[in-house]
Amino acid sequence: MKAIIFDIQRSSFVDGPGIRTTVFFKGCNLRCKWCHNPESQIIKPQIMFYKSKCISCGKCREACPNNMEKCDMCGKCTYACPNGARRICGREYTISEVLKEILKDKAFYETSGGGVTFSGGECMLQIDFLEEILKKCKENKVHTAVDTAGCIPWEYFLKIMPYTNLFLYDVKCFSDKLHILGTNYSNKLILENLKKLSDEFLGDIIIRIPVIGGFNDDTAEIRKICGFIKSLRIKNTEILPYHKMGEYKYEALGMKALKYKVPDPKEIKRLKEVFCNIQQGE
Repeated sequence: MKAIIFDIQRSSFVDGPGIRTTVFFKGCNLRCKWCHNPESQIIKPQIMFYKSKCISCGKCREACPNNMEKCDMCGKCTYACPNGARRICGREYTISEVLKEILKDKAFYETSGGGVTFSGGECMLQIDFLEEILKKCKENKVHTAVDTAGCIPWEYFLKIMPYTNLFLYDVKCFSDKLHILGTNYSNKLILENLKKLSDEFLGDIIIRIPVIGGFNDDTAEIRKICGFIKSLRIKNTEILPYHKMGEYKYEALGMKALKYKVPDPKEIKRLKEVFCNIQQGE
């Protein structure tokens, strides 16, 4: 069994508790206009070309069996490039290959209360592989987290819940029209799945709300999100400000990045206060 994975990051501190290894699955069924990992959207491997690094030496063309007129994903152009201007994003991994990477830092997980986080893209789109690697992690006593946008069949959650300690669940907005505008997809299934997960999952759930300047950063939308979350059996919520660190990837993929405003730290603080006041019933 294999999965398409585009990155495995060790020593992460932002994808759950403690020191973690984050495994990024390729492929996503949402198209968030502010996506900071656009290379995660298409499930197939891609060539990323960083024009600013290219010195026009022609080594890539010399190495390419097709003279750069079409791409077979052989990777020869990436190996030939002396300046790292080309790289393949995404490759097939086996269960044993991924597990080997995860277990390299098991001692750090144990001392820090960390573990492994499966992210994406949407890792649950490759559900059979995800289920098997989660089982292996449980056998090896590694804490597991699944980072999901929740836009998948409920049956997929049922498959992996017995082997998952923590869900990191994205809630981008409450308004369905706004969600469609920002992601090209309705959030009805996402919210339905979150309600079911809250009712049936015995582990921990952390809701993550990305705050995108000019999109979902108004008080009214935050109040709607908070009102919904308050009706659930969930206490942990993170408000995450949008950042521009992924914009350079769009050019490398031949895509155009939409520009969004990075929220002011004072505004993030104010929205957090609004959220906390609603949660506390004020």
